[in-house]
Amino acid sequence: MSDEGYETLLYERRDRVAIVTLNRPERLNAISSRMPEEIRAAVERSNRDDLVHAILLKGAGRAFCAGYDLKAYAEHPRGVSGSQDMPWDPFIDYQWMDHYTQCFASLWRSYKPTIAQIHGYAVAGGSDIALSCDLVMMAEDAKIGYPPARVWGCPTTMMWVYRVGAERAKRLLFTGDLIDGREAERIGLITKAVPEAELDGEVGRLLDRIVGVPKNQLWMQKTAINAAFDNMGLRTTQTLATVFDGLTRHSPEGMWFKARAEETGFHQAVKERDSGAPIPGSKPPRNN
Repeated sequence: MSDEGYETLLYERRDRVAIVTLNRPERLNAISSRMPEEIRAAVERSNRDDLVHAILLKGAGRAFCAGYDLKAYAEHPRGVSGSQDMPWDPFIDYQWMDHYTQCFASLWRSYKPTIAQIHGYAVAGGSDIALSCDLVMMAEDAKIGYPPARVWGCPTTMMWVYRVGAERAKRLLFTGDLIDGREAERIGLITKAVPEAELDGEVGRLLDRIVGVPKNQLWMQKTAINAAFDNMGLRTTQTLATVFDGLTRHSPEGMWFKARAEETGFHQAVKERDSGAPIPGSKPPRNN
């Protein structure tokens, strides 16, 4: 089966596996405006294909996904997507980001199991995509994390807490630190980490075991497990996180980050944000 009709990914079926490959390697598969919708379309296509038992999601080139392609949004003057003129309308922002969040969540809601295969980086929005899959396999030296948790972001899928619990999720999101595949496996964030040279083979062996199970059995196990997360308020949590994501981009610190990106470039603004120095945009404490 061909990848006909997609701009940001490749699609093929090999035997009983649908393989979806994020395909913007020149940008480390950064998320463009088309990519979320094409991911959802590929999931829906796989679910309609009676021969498919499982979906594999991976990235072309040097990384799985480096997050949203924010350079242009951050460096251009306000009035672009994700960075409105002030005063801003949170509903406009929420509609935009919730649409993307639900596209990624199609991986979680898919009738058929979804497996993310990570090499290089799965950071920021790239981690949202990966952690929306049922299982995650990583190269040992690959990195995953959500650096915008420091300023200018909140993970809208908020899968961190559902995978590793409150304390470890707080540890990762209070710092925005990246962790490698070994650490991700140790804390239970992912299924398994192996040397990158062995990743294809390890993922292939896992898929071989899964696709030998009838589709109806796979659907029942997945649906019952996912129901527990629904009962814990997954959708409500994602709604709140998506609202907060918009707030982070329009807070005093978010305004500072945007101004620095316009002045010095996105990468320099990120370097300053992640340095650990106080954020100049922060408001001074009020005297009681």
